[in-house]
Amino acid sequence: MVFRDMFKKTTYIRVDIGKEEAEKTNQINRGQNVEKEPSIPEGMWTKCNVCGEMIYTEDLIENAYVCPKCSGYFRINAKTRISMITDDNSFEEWDQGIHLENPLDFPGYEEKVLHLKRHTNLDEAVITGKALIQGEPVVIGVMDTRFLMASMGEVVGEKITRAVERATNEKIPVILFTCSGGARMQEGIVSLMQMAKISAALKRHSEEGLLYISVLTDPTTGGVTASFAMLGDVILAEPGALVGFAGPRVIEQTIGQRLPEGFQRSEFLLKHGLIDNIVKRENMVATLGRLIRFHQSKEKMELENETKTEYNDLEYRKVTNQKGVWEKVQMARSIERPTSLDFINTIFDDFYELHGDRVFRDDGAIVGGVASYRGIPVTVIGQQKGKSTKENMKRNFGMPYPEGYRKALRLMKQAEKFKRPIICFVDTPGAFCGIEAEERGQGEAIAKNLFEMAGITVPILSIVIGEGGSGGALALAVADEVWMLENATYSILSPEGFASILWKDSKRSEEAAELMKITAEDLKDLGIIETIISENGVANMNSLDLIAEEISEQFEKFLQVYTKKSGEELVKDRYNRFRRY
Repeated sequence: MVFRDMFKKTTYIRVDIGKEEAEKTNQINRGQNVEKEPSIPEGMWTKCNVCGEMIYTEDLIENAYVCPKCSGYFRINAKTRISMITDDNSFEEWDQGIHLENPLDFPGYEEKVLHLKRHTNLDEAVITGKALIQGEPVVIGVMDTRFLMASMGEVVGEKITRAVERATNEKIPVILFTCSGGARMQEGIVSLMQMAKISAALKRHSEEGLLYISVLTDPTTGGVTASFAMLGDVILAEPGALVGFAGPRVIEQTIGQRLPEGFQRSEFLLKHGLIDNIVKRENMVATLGRLIRFHQSKEKMELENETKTEYNDLEYRKVTNQKGVWEKVQMARSIERPTSLDFINTIFDDFYELHGDRVFRDDGAIVGGVASYRGIPVTVIGQQKGKSTKENMKRNFGMPYPEGYRKALRLMKQAEKFKRPIICFVDTPGAFCGIEAEERGQGEAIAKNLFEMAGITVPILSIVIGEGGSGGALALAVADEVWMLENATYSILSPEGFASILWKDSKRSEEAAELMKITAEDLKDLGIIETIISENGVANMNSLDLIAEEISEQFEKFLQVYTKKSGEELVKDRYNRFRRY
């Protein structure tokens, strides 16, 4: 097995327009046992290594170094990337000239590095510094594969660590663009130590409540993947980027199997819950700007238009709906009913969805991310049903797997770090019961949510908008207050299940529904919920705006009370809320 096989490129080529030394640099890289990349013809035309077409170079540059014919991504150097994503003339480079050690006395290593410095005009395999992105200050680090395949040695580790430390001291976000062949073999175990050093610096940065965004570009492998690349509060990736710990060829030869198409590419990682989103290069600046603004630190959040409403507990609004319990069960299950995403997109501004549990998969039955409510950043999470058979298959009919609950908890803990209120929309027949769910720990995932939500130090509001089925619903409802739409239901299990277990006759489900006390009125009387939201007749897309308006008005009052409480008060009151049952 040769080392270069780990980084064999299939979709990207490097662009180094105007560099006469490109071929010389490739020759140096061959000394690092990295496969030589195709040389780029200089002049007016550039050949795409994906589709083979010739591209007018100016068109390529204007298209952010993405082939306009096949959308294949070209690799770009660090300085080009910095100029593309930072505000004009805002970048200040840090920590140039750090002395290189040769801890193994590796033959020819120092000479090779000096040669690379001259021929790439780089100080090392990473550039770090401070800049503005859409007017917001950030510390930024960008790796460059031209320098020993952006392998991570002591200087790379030191530059990134110093950048993170300065960001911590200045209390500003960190953004790292990763690409690397992994640890630098010429430095042996010293290179390995950089993984721990950078991770420890990021831990301190995180404990200060500061944002770290990791952007994965092609290729990101080895020790970089197994450290700072995968530690972002938000992890983004460019389309088609190779990201993995071991290279595909290493894996194939180890296990003796051919890997599936697209294995370890960005799209594969998104499907398997390991990254938050794939962002096209043309949208990167806008996306980073949005995320930075969402995570701006505020000691105390205040509504833009604060009202002076006296508020101790949300007023129970009497409803005139006289529908029977079984009829309400059917209404709660109706496919015409607005979903979590319908409410999120109607009530909140600028919703940005985040994906994955960072462990196994992105579960479509739970959606979540960050949004803005009248100028206040909030975290929104909801159980999501589909509006067609095809969509319901994708969403598993709103029945989350363990990875769905783990995604929800990840987003809640992120909200806690950045002091954002949390609002959850509950709508599920129950957690999915199946072989895969049990194998992956369904019970443990729900239990962990209950455990952690009890101690979260930011306000939590949960609203049952349709079905609130058993522990699968409660896993998003350990909240400061729980509200229900007037025709929603919230129960220990379905009426059918209740009748089957208690009477061994599922046909008695209507009778069971009457007995179980599962309606909003019943649960308000029992003290399980705080308020009932009117549906203005029947909840559907025609009544969505009116329902959303009432939720919004009540949510404003909720925030006015709960954002004034300390974290300790919130936890104590939440404990006492459930202690009384």
